[in-house]
Amino acid sequence: MKRYFLLFAVALIGLQWAEAQGIKGLLDKAAKTVSPSGGSNLSNDDIISGLKDALRVGTDSSTKKLSKLDGFFGDAAVKILMPEEAKKVESTLRNFGMGSMVDKAILSMNRAAEDAASGVGNIFWTAIKGMSITDGLKILRGGDFAATDYLKSVTTKELTEKFRPVIEAALVKVDATKYWEDVFTNYNRFSRDKVNTDLTAYVTEKALSGLFYNIGLEEQKIRKDPAAQVTDILRKVFAK
Repeated sequence: MKRYFLLFAVALIGLQWAEAQGIKGLLDKAAKTVSPSGGSNLSNDDIISGLKDALRVGTDSSTKKLSKLDGFFGDAAVKILMPEEAKKVESTLRNFGMGSMVDKAILSMNRAAEDAASGVGNIFWTAIKGMSITDGLKILRGGDFAATDYLKSVTTKELTEKFRPVIEAALVKVDATKYWEDVFTNYNRFSRDKVNTDLTAYVTEKALSGLFYNIGLEEQKIRKDPAAQVTDILRKVFAK
């Protein structure tokens, strides 16, 4: 009888130990969830605050950089050139000694993008404020461009809708539409294949592409370069 009692007691202790280990495993998993950096414990609020700060810093830096004179035009990585379908137009006009007109058209497109870049801060910030905990954890564990990709996925449609009239106004302001019309009017005089490109849509798409490209570069720096982690919460969240 005592033997059976001892066996029962051992079995009970074993079950309690296994249960404790299971609970410990769950707690360890939870700890890793809120401490994805592997450093000091981070709450979900810390994670979201840090990521929002990273996006705020990245978008602010990018819009300020691109909205300056030559922000687009002087940066080969984002400079807006003639659309692919207009390459033949550009080549033909240059061959006919109209290179100056083409150059003015290209410059005016970039000036329009620079002018419009200064007006998108609030659109980005509204999207950043709406980030959820689930979004934050995915971003923190994602690749070098996870935050930028998130921002692109939730803002592109609204940015396009709100950015287009700004671009359109900016194109008029810098006489881009005039230069564009001049380019195609002259080209169509020499070609049977008439070209009709939506200049506003093209410049809008290229301007947004340039913005997200720069935001991605800022995100990489914040993730990898301590010098780019300019606030306490950025250092706390992105510290290795």
